[in-house]
Amino acid sequence: MEQAGFRTEQDSLGAVPVPVGALYGAQTQRAVENFQVSGLRPRFVYIESLAQIKKAAASVNAELGLLSTAFSAAIIRAADEVIAGKWTDQFVVDPFQAGAGTSQNMNMNEVLAGRATQLLPKSSGSVINPNDHVNMAQSTNDVIPTAIRLGCLIKLDEITRVLSDLEAALNEKAAEFDPIVKSGRTHLQDAVPVRLGQEFGAYAAAVRKDRQRILEAAEALRELGIGGTAVGSGMNAHPDYHARMIDTLVQNTGISLRRSENLFERMQSLADLASFSAALRTTALTLIRIANDFRLLSSGPETGLDEIRLPALQPGSSIMPGKINPVMAEMLDMAMFHVIGCDTTVSLAVQAGQLELNVMMPVIAYALFEAIQVLTGSVRVFTEKCVRGILANPAKAAHWLEKNPIIVTALNPLIGYLAGAALVKEAATRNCSIAALAREKAEKGELIRKDNGEKISAAEVERIFSDLHKMTEGGIFA
Repeated sequence: MEQAGFRTEQDSLGAVPVPVGALYGAQTQRAVENFQVSGLRPRFVYIESLAQIKKAAASVNAELGLLSTAFSAAIIRAADEVIAGKWTDQFVVDPFQAGAGTSQNMNMNEVLAGRATQLLPKSSGSVINPNDHVNMAQSTNDVIPTAIRLGCLIKLDEITRVLSDLEAALNEKAAEFDPIVKSGRTHLQDAVPVRLGQEFGAYAAAVRKDRQRILEAAEALRELGIGGTAVGSGMNAHPDYHARMIDTLVQNTGISLRRSENLFERMQSLADLASFSAALRTTALTLIRIANDFRLLSSGPETGLDEIRLPALQPGSSIMPGKINPVMAEMLDMAMFHVIGCDTTVSLAVQAGQLELNVMMPVIAYALFEAIQVLTGSVRVFTEKCVRGILANPAKAAHWLEKNPIIVTALNPLIGYLAGAALVKEAATRNCSIAALAREKAEKGELIRKDNGEKISAAEVERIFSDLHKMTEGGIFA
């Protein structure tokens, strides 16, 4: 007897009550009931990539004479609707599920079969089967790794675009801040001068290199294993199916793809996904470092470095009036911690493959697409709401630089390291600047050239310390 609001569907284990309005069928419903774990759902790009594979398969199998043109057209139309964002609410399987992704594959198969059947003429009385028609010449074992790789490639332009935008914004600030000479710092202690523009230019270069690493890692994802079916042998797939699938996916998506060198390897090994995830992790590490530098450089403002001012976006305290915090830098840190956590999940799952298959693919898919979503979203917001609005504080930069004793390094070629260290100690004791102390010593005839014992003139000291900008360009000043 059917329950109110449910219809009865059959699978190989028997009858299953399925919600009346659902496009999916028995196997999806079993997964919904069995894996009530996190309440999470797949990211849309995963749904999109699965639908692209099913669309291509329907086309190829029809071309090979294995699937009727009517069924093929209906499946393709249903897949196009999914790709366009329709029926997203029908993809309901928790990412933490049975291994390999059979439930997710069947969720797609059943939704497309249900919708494609609706699209057939009612007079035909035909029913499209999720296994026999939508899943023709496929296995979960080749569909899911192909979908993960394809999904990453679909998102590649978005990832690289937001990183390019961040790089450009940092380079704009590098040009704007280039005239500002400030105290360099190593070990969080005073160091020789740098320009604020040089710091920001280095940030931009680091982001560019991370973007390049991601692009390089993505190249390996272009080799797809669709057509390997269950174990890589291609059983139940036409001999031409693999090659035609690659060509059709290229045509449909506009993404550069290539045939597999070894279909068995494409299912046994997900090392290319680990490499891609690692490139995202490396980018996250760079972004954490930059965000933390912003927090340091903007610290205070009255009791910290205060060399840059970040945009004031919201009140920073529920108890301290007027407090403004570096909220976008803090957000980026937390987002990148999450990306690193996703990479740890991918790493552990990739090594867990056994023999002909890695059954941990569902969590790899979720973690990778989660990392991509969080990275792109957080970088976009950070660029627009933080980087583009940063202001320099030249007065504070000059203030700290004047107090920095380490500019004595410019005297090293003249007086030697030990004599320079002695000047630093004396300047600290007397609470005066190195430049002033060196001039005083020179005027008294107490500043001695290390090579020949001659006295160094006050004019020579003045020449060295008169243009600290030159110290940021390298070279020897003595």
